Amino acid sequence: MARVAPPGAAPAPMAPTRFPQNLAPQRRMRLPESRSLPLSPLTAGAGPACARPEGLPEPDGLPEVMAVPPLSPADAPRERTRPVDVGGVRIGGGAPVVVQSMTTTMTWDIEATLAQIGRLAEAGCEVVRVAVPDDRSADALAELVRRSPLPVVADIHFHYKLGLKALAAGVHKIRINPGNIGGEAKVREILAAARERRVPIRVGANVGSLPKPIIARYGTHDPRALVEAAAIPVGILEAEGFEDIVVSLKASDVPLAVAAYRLAARRFPYPLHIGITEAGGARAGSVKSAVGLGILLAEGIGDTLRVSLTADPVEEVETAYGILAAVGLRRVGPEIISCPSCGRCDVNLIGLATEVESRVKALKLKVPLRVAVMGCEVNGPGEARGSDVGVAGGVGVGLLMRGGQIVRKVPEAEIVDALMREVVEVARERQAAPDGAAAPGAGGGTDGAGQ
Repeated sequence: MARVAPPGAAPAPMAPTRFPQNLAPQRRMRLPESRSLPLSPLTAGAGPACARPEGLPEPDGLPEVMAVPPLSPADAPRERTRPVDVGGVRIGGGAPVVVQSMTTTMTWDIEATLAQIGRLAEAGCEVVRVAVPDDRSADALAELVRRSPLPVVADIHFHYKLGLKALAAGVHKIRINPGNIGGEAKVREILAAARERRVPIRVGANVGSLPKPIIARYGTHDPRALVEAAAIPVGILEAEGFEDIVVSLKASDVPLAVAAYRLAARRFPYPLHIGITEAGGARAGSVKSAVGLGILLAEGIGDTLRVSLTADPVEEVETAYGILAAVGLRRVGPEIISCPSCGRCDVNLIGLATEVESRVKALKLKVPLRVAVMGCEVNGPGEARGSDVGVAGGVGVGLLMRGGQIVRKVPEAEIVDALMREVVEVARERQAAPDGAAAPGAGGGTDGAGQ
């Protein structure tokens, strides 16, 4: 296996990036020749996953980010990634896309951190990451791991000894940056401890901390910069024979992130941790994440994800499942369908839909269930008929439907209560079914559908 260049070796000029036929840029941006500089000698040690794909010569100028074409269904990158095990949760190799989040508590505050992990687990989170910035936080990991209902990932930067302490505490995965951990010898210590415990390592690149030689060559708004930066730590791990790797590429710009992950899906055989970093607050961040992650997931890219929001991390999990359901990958819990209302509506649809959504959420159901709240006779009956349970509004009344059949007509004041009784009954039937799946022709789906 290829090795990282020894310290003191002369920097090797970076081989031209080559694009396969379907990666040929359609539009180009000219940059000064001064940006064509050699990269760090670390790139010389890139292993097989870091080998640049063969194909067309590098174009005269850099591609605009969205010139990187989408992957086709035949590419199916999610089905081919090398799987890793994170505390019993399989990531990659065609497994259902795993939902992650990160705690916002002080890690050393064990009770507060466990309380938040409990809320995340209840919301459906499958893997949780905690920051480990100091010894006090590292010392709390053993108890957190022992009591946590979820696999725990330790987030390590700058101090390699914190990584060793985290691994000794039994964390199920570790996230490091080999470039800031203190040199290759210290990285090897972490690799040896991770290998001994069969703990995967997540590495990658962030647009906010790209190596200077890569910025000199590509600038900061080029998807290849992120991929080449990620190839450096991947190459270091591969050079040591370590392949339990998860790769992430972080950018807050949606087109840049999408283009970078498209390139990475063609370049690396390892599971991809996808996300739009620093996406913003609950509303704006959810929109950016839905657009970016929705594109990637629909193309088969992404083995695990985190929706990064400046908000309660429980909202990250809820948004993640909403995105996965919208692209048909995972349906966990009810889906509410409601029309936007208009001048034809003869019931207080906004009030009805808001109350139904609140009451259904309070049930904390884990079975797939489609509930329709429609306002008029134009599309209402058809939409309600296509759902597990639904209602179509009329003049002061609602037409209640279940399994595609009309149940009865109820006064507007009784719509929510009547609908909720049907929801509870259908949910109980679904939970009692051998596999919890929807009946043929029903509107629901199973967790993992479309995988």
